[in-house]
Amino acid sequence: MRSVRALAAFPFLAMLVGPFFLNRVTPYVFGMPFLLAWLVAWILLTAAIMAVIFRLDPANRDGSE
Repeated sequence: MRSVRALAAFPFLAMLVGPFFLNRVTPYVFGMPFLLAWLVAWILLTAAIMAVIFRLDPANRDGSE
């Protein structure tokens, strides 16, 4: 389970370190500058990663809902 929770570090690192290397304007993605598209993509990926972590967490499998 510890390795699954380590997935939560990926969005943090992508949003923290990514702008230092990807701060460009010229390639546009869906009409947005590349850095903005990168951040929007990672916001959506963060939600997906958190859903995976929630599903795989044994504390959420007891069925008491």
